[in-house]
Amino acid sequence: WELFNCVHELELIYHIFGRHNFKKTTANLDLFLRRFNEIQFWVATEICLCSQLSKRVQLLKKFIKIAAHCKEYRNLNSFFALIMGLGNVAVSRLTQTWEKLPSKFKKIYTEFENLMDPSRNHRVYRLTVAKLEPPIIPFMPLLIKDITFTHEGNETLTGDLVNFEKMHMIGNTVRSARHCRSQPFNPDASLSNKNHQDVRTYVRQLNVIDNQRTLSQLSQRLEPRRS
Repeated sequence: WELFNCVHELELIYHIFGRHNFKKTTANLDLFLRRFNEIQFWVATEICLCSQLSKRVQLLKKFIKIAAHCKEYRNLNSFFALIMGLGNVAVSRLTQTWEKLPSKFKKIYTEFENLMDPSRNHRVYRLTVAKLEPPIIPFMPLLIKDITFTHEGNETLTGDLVNFEKMHMIGNTVRSARHCRSQPFNPDASLSNKNHQDVRTYVRQLNVIDNQRTLSQLSQRLEPRRS
């Protein structure tokens, strides 16, 4: 939430139109997007570095539980990152591990995958978000995609006149981000009263392998391809 709250709305505009055109920085947005990728690779890294089958199954369960918590607290950006991490080919190919996952967790994971279904322009996700009350941490890559699509699909100038329809569409997307944080994030009192400093330190310094080839090699060693 701290990272998302630091992203200024104008950074979305600078990112799409080119920060060089404004001589402005998008450091907070860049950090937030990097965090999304980091979480994805963290999931794959933890599972691919776990040599024991039973512990890998426990890790799958743990990540699905964490994703459920993210969804409950409307942190949809981290929710997507976690589920996409579990969908990484280095993880999804571990058939022996997935076969041992209890059916209850398989069902939850399938439901989560359905929420991420990109068909019809992420219709399921958009309908879900429309029903939520802020604070919400939205799926930022999709927000960026929406603005990019509007920008690249429409001329900024029509002759000598500004294309206000295009600006209005971009404005609507930016306003949706504003709406997401129109209410402050207040965690449960039971959670905020506990000292989770060790957990905070851990999640702020995740050790990740962000090389897909390395992850695939580790995955192959865990469960060699059946001939």
